[in-house]
Amino acid sequence: MPSDVPAPASWRVALPHSAAAVPIARALIRTSLADIDAPADRDTAELLTAELVANAVEHTLGNEPIELVVELLPTGCQVEVHDRDPAPPGDLSRPGPGSEPDPWQEHGRGLLLIRTLSSSCGHRTTEQGKAVWFTLPSAAVPAPSLPVD
Repeated sequence: MPSDVPAPASWRVALPHSAAAVPIARALIRTSLADIDAPADRDTAELLTAELVANAVEHTLGNEPIELVVELLPTGCQVEVHDRDPAPPGDLSRPGPGSEPDPWQEHGRGLLLIRTLSSSCGHRTTEQGKAVWFTLPSAAVPAPSLPVD
């Protein structure tokens, strides 16, 4: 593996089930991606992570912690947010009829952002509830060079 490509790494951290979780998650993502991604990718990861954490806080009951799981790979990163509610989030694969957000409302754009800005996204059931995730490619991974004849 080339020395400029990061080795795979992952970590998980429990976040409070409150609005305070959002800035904490943003700071954790910004710090963890500081040396491997271009600023736009870091900004996108930070934005999408904030959306997932905010959704988990807003749409799940209780005070059980929310878990942030980040996996750094040579090809990019995957971010998951785990919560205790097994109910699936809104449709992450494609918008349904009439599901476009109202431009006059303050809410309703988070899943649209995640669908649009990530390379892939989804959710899965876990033993304790669910995990909602997205992946982003890394700008730090150099494109393979083709031999010049």
